[in-house]
Amino acid sequence: MGSLLYVSCIISLLLQAGLASKTRHFKWEVGYMYASPDCEEKILLGINGQFPGPTIRAKAGDTIHVELKNALHTEGVVIHWHGIRQYGTPWADGTASISQCAINPEETYVYRFQVDKAGTYFYHGHYGMQRAAGLYGSLIVEVADGEEEPFHYDGEFNLLLSDWYHQSIYDQMVGLSSKPFRWIGEPQSLLINGRGQYNCSLAAHLMEGSSTCKLTSKDCAPVVLRVLPGKTYRLRVTSTTSLSSLNLAIGNHKMMVVEADGNYVEPFIVDDMDIYSGESYSVLINTDQNPSSNYWLSVGVRGRKPNTQPALAIINYQPNSPSKLPESSPPVTPEWNDYNHSKSFSRKILARQGTPKPPLYAEQKIALLNTQNKINGYIKWSINNVSLALPPTPYLGSMRYHLKNAFDPSKPPDNFPSDYDVMKPPKNPNSTQSSNAYVIQFNSTVDVILQNANALADNVSEIHPWHLHGHDFWVLGYGDERFEEKDASQFNLKNPPLRNTVVIFPYGWTAIRFVADNPGVWAFHCHIEPHLHMGMGVIFAEGVDHVRRIPKDAITCGMTAKKLMNNVLP
Repeated sequence: MGSLLYVSCIISLLLQAGLASKTRHFKWEVGYMYASPDCEEKILLGINGQFPGPTIRAKAGDTIHVELKNALHTEGVVIHWHGIRQYGTPWADGTASISQCAINPEETYVYRFQVDKAGTYFYHGHYGMQRAAGLYGSLIVEVADGEEEPFHYDGEFNLLLSDWYHQSIYDQMVGLSSKPFRWIGEPQSLLINGRGQYNCSLAAHLMEGSSTCKLTSKDCAPVVLRVLPGKTYRLRVTSTTSLSSLNLAIGNHKMMVVEADGNYVEPFIVDDMDIYSGESYSVLINTDQNPSSNYWLSVGVRGRKPNTQPALAIINYQPNSPSKLPESSPPVTPEWNDYNHSKSFSRKILARQGTPKPPLYAEQKIALLNTQNKINGYIKWSINNVSLALPPTPYLGSMRYHLKNAFDPSKPPDNFPSDYDVMKPPKNPNSTQSSNAYVIQFNSTVDVILQNANALADNVSEIHPWHLHGHDFWVLGYGDERFEEKDASQFNLKNPPLRNTVVIFPYGWTAIRFVADNPGVWAFHCHIEPHLHMGMGVIFAEGVDHVRRIPKDAITCGMTAKKLMNNVLP
């Protein structure tokens, strides 16, 4: 009798869990639209006439169903769900030529996947440089019913940070692919939730009687966060920048970091925080300052000599007027090249107690050297001297059905020459292009050493935030100059944070570890748009033969599409 009661209780709990999960339906249309994100009217990419795109809110365990129509007329489109691991749905990852075909003009594609873990995520275009044209939005996953966050807060705000160019992405892409090379330069403005002010001082503008800025559109009105005194607020902060590394600070307020990339971290308090493209955080702030004042929230550029004004928002202590000028000046961003400040922040990020720990050993190690090179006189970025060139038929279909001649199947190098001097420009700047597809043993543990180096010009090494699709990984450590085997003895195996995006500092290395337990084909690349466009990425394939029921419209494109349709697919 007791065992029957136990089984009955288990069945009841499973049924309740199933009933608690929902399928959330969205019908989207991606199209061109006019907007003035920084008070200068431009054409950008929006969803259902919105920029940024609609925010998705769901609960852990829910299924997201997005019916996406491409209304761009002249180009394809895909949407990548950044940070969602896509267990069992690798074709929904939203990477053109990797997990799916680009959605053609006037065609519709259905993304259906589960959000299995609470956290702060976002989505964005992953075809060409469409993210830089405004194709992005927030994806917030709350804890499932009956679950609680490991910290308390009274309210929350969502901050989606980005940079903005007045030059179209088509001009940018042609310049990046030209000889002579034409660099995109620094962005004209920084945006908070799609709003910024170009060529003006918002602080000066808000002073009574100032005409420094002409806010010609509600599209570029400053963001105002309305708070009550004596409360705790959660700020969900995400960076979808095309180029810029950022720093965020709030006047007179400290921030407690509690989440990074959808994973809880051991809470720590900072005055300001760096955030790189592709990263997301949650921080808690206490509204414990003078309630008769308002305060600045400031976002500035890091890692590059800034030629872009900081973005500003207002922390509005109610019932003060939101137009009331804060008594203190906006926080000053740390010096752009103060990398010790940046490294200190990154090293403070540790996993919260209870986070899964990494396996003690890895079966495979891959060392990836980031270099700037030339191919036939064109400037490219390369990994182990190979620049990524995507094939016309997505890897997922061609690998799953063992199609020949769909991509270059040769094994890319998993290391770089032992005598390579990462502190100097390459002696031989010439590189090659290929598919860069690493086939990894299913369920194996893999270490990846991301090694930064000097670019083509003397004394130049840049920040590169790297994002892995389909996985979270443990960040085992950071180091300066060239990675040596002895450095592995310093890896953090006790409480390394789980992330999906991690930074490599100039002239440095970053070590990560992940388990290849998600059947599919996954991109691993620099999240800076022009760098990926110029070839800075690789492909990881694992357990592809375990993938089932790939939708035909996800893989039947390219030169092998007819063969795939006629001879392989059921």
